[in-house]
Amino acid sequence: MRALFILLAILSLFGTLSQQVQAEGLSTVQLEMRDYDEITLPTGTFIPVINLQEISTETCPEGYKVKFISTNDLFMYETNIIPRDSEFYGYIEKINEPVIGTNASMKIKITKLQIKDGFEIPIKGYLYTSNNNLFGGELTQPSEWVKMPHYQSKFQGISWNHRSATLQIRPGGKRCMGQHVKIPAGDQQIIILTAPASITHTLTD
Repeated sequence: MRALFILLAILSLFGTLSQQVQAEGLSTVQLEMRDYDEITLPTGTFIPVINLQEISTETCPEGYKVKFISTNDLFMYETNIIPRDSEFYGYIEKINEPVIGTNASMKIKITKLQIKDGFEIPIKGYLYTSNNNLFGGELTQPSEWVKMPHYQSKFQGISWNHRSATLQIRPGGKRCMGQHVKIPAGDQQIIILTAPASITHTLTD
């Protein structure tokens, strides 16, 4: 009977210790969760980057994978959320070939951020241009020029009755063949976010 009592006491003590260990572990997890705040980068955030390889409409197809490196630390409040030398990955989303009158153009989509320790975060953005993020697409130079008379009136006496003509050279209706567009290696560019990015991981010194 005494042995049974001792056995029950040991089992009861073991159960109490197990519950205490679980409670302490849970408290530690909860504490870590409370101390962590997810940071969201808003739509329209600009991120300076450098291009690592030449990207050209002449040699690269649609879907061609590209890589950029951030050139500055990006802080929000006191947290360095995107350290310098973080990597951005994407691809050429759209290519328009050159035609008569218009240069080639392309759009480059950005899909992933990789922090220096290898942690990856999905993002949505484009390599930025003021032309709706389209590189190239400019009108080409005229291929012909035409002479057109330009008339001017001169004041004589009390009336404007004398007209003289001068020839002016103006672009004609035909334009040159378009050229391919490229972004050289080492070129400074800017990524613009087109959707909020949730930064779920940051580096600490």
